[in-house]
Parts: sequence; C-alpha cells; structure tokens
Amino acid sequence: MPLPVIYVDELTRKFGDFTAVDHVSFEVNAGEIVGYLGPNGSGKTTTIRMLLGLLAPTSGSATVLGFDSFRQTEAVRARAGYMSQKFAIYDDLTVWENLRFYGGVYGINDPARIQETLEQVGLAGHENALTRTLSAGWRQRLALGIALVHKPQLLFLDEPTSGVDPNARRAFWDLIYDLAAGGVTILVTTHYMDEAEYCHRVGMMRDGKLLAMDSPLALKEQYVPGDVYEIYAAPLLAGLAAVESAPGVLRAALAGDHLRVIVEKDAGQETLRSALAATGINITSIQKGEPMLEDVFLALAKT
Repeated sequence: MPLPVIYVDELTRKFGDFTAVDHVSFEVNAGEIVGYLGPNGSGKTTTIRMLLGLLAPTSGSATVLGFDSFRQTEAVRARAGYMSQKFAIYDDLTVWENLRFYGGVYGINDPARIQETLEQVGLAGHENALTRTLSAGWRQRLALGIALVHKPQLLFLDEPTSGVDPNARRAFWDLIYDLAAGGVTILVTTHYMDEAEYCHRVGMMRDGKLLAMDSPLALKEQYVPGDVYEIYAAPLLAGLAAVESAPGVLRAALAGDHLRVIVEKDAGQETLRSALAATGINITSIQKGEPMLEDVFLALAKT
C-alpha cells in the first residue's frame, strides 16, 4: 500500500502557554481534496506552516510526500506548492514578470512553462497587465499560478478564496477540481462551510483540536442526530422561542428569513406545528431540510 501523501501524528505547537495546535493526527492520500475547516485562530495555518517546515513543532511528527517535514524541508518545498492567505505578489510587476520571478526561485526559466501555467489558471491574454490593476479574483489566480509553476505533486491552499466574490470563488473551485483530476493532491483551509462541501474529506478544527475528519456525507450522518426542518413563520423571534421549548427539539436557530430546526428522529413536523400553534404563531410552511456541515460543526463544538 502506498504511503499517504501527508501523514501527521500527534502534531502539537505551543506559543508559551497558548496551544495553537493540540495533538493533531490525520492522513491525506494521493489525489484527494481535503478541506481543513474552522474559524480564524483554530490552528489551520499553523498546521500548514509546520507541514512545510516553516515552523518547528513542539512535539509530534509529520511526513509530506515521504519526507520528514522538519528535517527534509527543502525536499518538501521542492515538491509542494503553497498559496498563503496573503498573496506575495509584486504590484509593480506584470503578471508574466511575477510568474517568471517565482518560477526562477524553483529553477523554472522556460517561457513555455510559464505560458502553460498562465493558461492553466485562466490568465492567458493578461500577461502584460500590471498586478496592481488586477481584481481580487484575478490576483487569486496569479497566486495560484505562482504555487503551480513548478508542477507540484501536492498543493497547500490557505484560505484561498477569502475576500473574493461568489463567482470568483466558484471559478476557483473549478480550477481546484481540474488540478485534482490531473493528479495533484490538495489540502485547503477555509472557514466557508459551503466550500467544504466540495472536498472529498473534511477535517474540522476548533481551539487547536481536530474534532473529526471524514467525508461531508459521513460527518452529517454521524453528527447530525435528527431531522432538519425549515420553518417559515411570523413573528420569527416568538416562533424561535416556541420551538426551542418544544419536546424533541435538539437545536433551533434563525436562518435569514426563517427558522432552521433539528429534531429527534421520532419528533416530526406535527410536534413543531403544535408548538407554534399553541402560541399563536402564523405558519407559512414547514419543509424538510438537508443537514449541512454547519450543523456538524455546531454539534462537535458542544462536545
């Protein structure tokens, strides 16, 4: 059986009395897109920095592409690409010049390879554009191109879609799928729950701990213990108070213009209707909903 592309065993990093990453263990296999999901400050970036050898662990071990992350850092970085939260792009250079500069760091000086990278990330035709003139979405593509110019086997993407519009986010994920189809293994951190749905597996971080890691479907089946209902009623706040105290309700929350409620399997719609009707709430509709990764995260955060 081939070794995992990433193998992490009890990885821990402390800064004084603060534990940023707390005995984390997981594996990433070839060709996977693995999401590392959690709020800001949960330890996602610190984990990546340790895997790349940019930060020494307090304890634990990790291998990346078969190399020790902390003793063979040059071998790891030569074979992995890294797109950080803050893109290291030179605004006074053109798109081509940025790629040529970073390609040179990896010993890539072939113009054909640089052009191939531009085409790969959808920047062909923008070679001569000054980087400062690019939109957030186009800068994001350039940063990805910089991480890809040396044809890495593994790609670390740290909050790659933060600060870009929904259309740019969707287009970026199309690029990620294309890369995975071409054999690149990807570990991507995000705090967007909807993005994590695109991953083959998802690890959920909180306060430095890895709470769970599995496919989105398996996580929902394991950690969402009941049925989900979307309730459209008025007034909303009174409706929320009514369903929160109803028997069998596991969790209730506002979700924009309606209520999102999780009830025990044997509770059902009638329990919710009765609770709302008893307090005079006007019910527009009660619809069966689908579990989301946000439901999983909230369930895990309580444990």
